[in-house]
Amino acid sequence: MGISKVHTLYDAVAKFVHDGDHIVFGGFTTNRKPYAAIYEIVRQGRKDFIGEGGPAGGDWDILIGAGRVKAFINCYTANSGFSNVSRRFRKAVEKGAILFEDYSQDALILMFTGAALGLPYVPVRLMLGSDLVEKWGISEEQRKKIDKLPDEKFVIQEDPFNPGQKLVLLPTPKIDTAVIHVQKASPDGTCRIEGDEFHDVDIAIASKHCIVTCEELVGNEEIRLDPNLNTIPGFVVDAVVHAPHGAHPSQCYNYYDYDAQFLKDYDIAGKTDEDYDKFLAAWVYGPKTHEEYLNKLGAERLIKTRVVPGLGYAPTK
Repeated sequence: MGISKVHTLYDAVAKFVHDGDHIVFGGFTTNRKPYAAIYEIVRQGRKDFIGEGGPAGGDWDILIGAGRVKAFINCYTANSGFSNVSRRFRKAVEKGAILFEDYSQDALILMFTGAALGLPYVPVRLMLGSDLVEKWGISEEQRKKIDKLPDEKFVIQEDPFNPGQKLVLLPTPKIDTAVIHVQKASPDGTCRIEGDEFHDVDIAIASKHCIVTCEELVGNEEIRLDPNLNTIPGFVVDAVVHAPHGAHPSQCYNYYDYDAQFLKDYDIAGKTDEDYDKFLAAWVYGPKTHEEYLNKLGAERLIKTRVVPGLGYAPTK
């Protein structure tokens, strides 16, 4: 049977998320973001994170808005279709409240792949000719003060196989904890992601610790019945948390659509400090557990986001 890795959400965060950790979340902007875990991280007071955002949305915007992020490496932060740029993220950068570094999206995804392969860096031609190689958001001096950041944003060198051509050597992240939401997981940590996997497999493999929240907790024997559908092997997962609707308000393919009204309300709340504090009080600090959060949302609201089989999205009235 093997050792069960099933944890409560509280225990998983308490055990595997620490102040100052280098953290990465799975999903993509409004897709399969591990919001239940993010709310719990905020409730437990964890802080001073080095965030590796990738294609981020409200996940990192919440942590930044709650003042929990020290440095943020990113390519894009917005709830697609609801905000051009996440408001708390933008304000923190404009005020200088966080250290911020920008890479292109394809570069960041390749950095995650390189980390999963155990490589110290990945050589690319991406970003050459753009100001992404001309401007550094985090200086070399600032980087040397943070041991979880590489001393340089990148290194440009000549291609040893094609003299006269240049390569950008991108450092791979040293991830302490990855947090991922999936459709199905078993007690031994085996995960099944339905639909696009995004960068989730790479960060699960690359991280020292991996927390998985899931819509359905199924038996180890059940998930092995069709192993070709499984995505993340159990040996890279440290904690499995049963958290139905754990990606709300983002969507979870084959299960529920994003909550459009919630994302609209979140965007409006982000306009002022006062309104944002009210949002955190109502939806993050107010509910003490994920179950209380779901009860606050209400059954009718959750039912309305259920996808229609064959369509893949929820109908609107």
